[in-house]
Amino acid sequence: MDERDWLILKVLYEKKNITKTAQSLYISQPSLTKRIQQIENVFQVAIINRGTKGIQFTPQGEYLAKSAEDMLTNLQQMKEMVLNMEQDVRGTLRLGVSNYIARYKLPRLLKLFKDQFPNVNYKVTTGWSHDIVNMVYHRDVHIGIIRGDYQWADSKWLLFEENISVASKEPFTLDDLPDMPRINYETDSLLKTIIDQWWNRTFSQSPLIGMEVDKGITCKEMVINGLGYGILPSALIEEHPDLHSITLKDELGDPLIRKTWMFYHEDTTEINMVREFVQFVEKVNFNHVD
Repeated sequence: MDERDWLILKVLYEKKNITKTAQSLYISQPSLTKRIQQIENVFQVAIINRGTKGIQFTPQGEYLAKSAEDMLTNLQQMKEMVLNMEQDVRGTLRLGVSNYIARYKLPRLLKLFKDQFPNVNYKVTTGWSHDIVNMVYHRDVHIGIIRGDYQWADSKWLLFEENISVASKEPFTLDDLPDMPRINYETDSLLKTIIDQWWNRTFSQSPLIGMEVDKGITCKEMVINGLGYGILPSALIEEHPDLHSITLKDELGDPLIRKTWMFYHEDTTEINMVREFVQFVEKVNFNHVD
């Protein structure tokens, strides 16, 4: 059994389909079937049963498939520790980042880091911040860059802060908002809670939702085209001075702020490339990385 076999078991268990597994792993179906048969020969048990509704794992196969995640993690950690015995900074740095960071900040950041450490490769996973927190917690990634004040008991570093603002193509006052069409977008639960709580403190009626879109970036584009107003982190609108915006404030009159953090487990900094990346990021002015 090598790393590829454990990966096959993991993906096959997720997909429950030979064709989709082969496509996901970029191998032919005959090659995949042959590898499955070889795995069965190693353990001398059947690991799957084929039927009209796809494949079903045998109890032995399910046990092996559920063990595959741990095996792959252990193999990755062994590779990292072996590489770490050298003085060179090398290996594959696994990063989990929010969608905004991946689009606007990460490319330039990795370019600057790679200029210093050309032997480091990257595996980048993007998603909602709450998902990235789980990835860091379960050590699926070395480092997570998260937007919002999520609970985290291990090491973290504040990267930057931004205000939460209302933005519109046309001039407006806050009192106008209940009668204006709002462009809603999917976002992480913490930001949604902050916005909802501010609205409920400020107005007695529900917002007039004129459009639903997928992301804050899409919302911004709709606002630019005059299709309604959006409630957005200032990082999304600061490059558009032609938009009219008002910073939201809490009960004490202080601006509503969204923080962006770097989360990681302290013990992962024993790996050279992780330690160097953490130290590099701590020196970066994120307001000028784009």
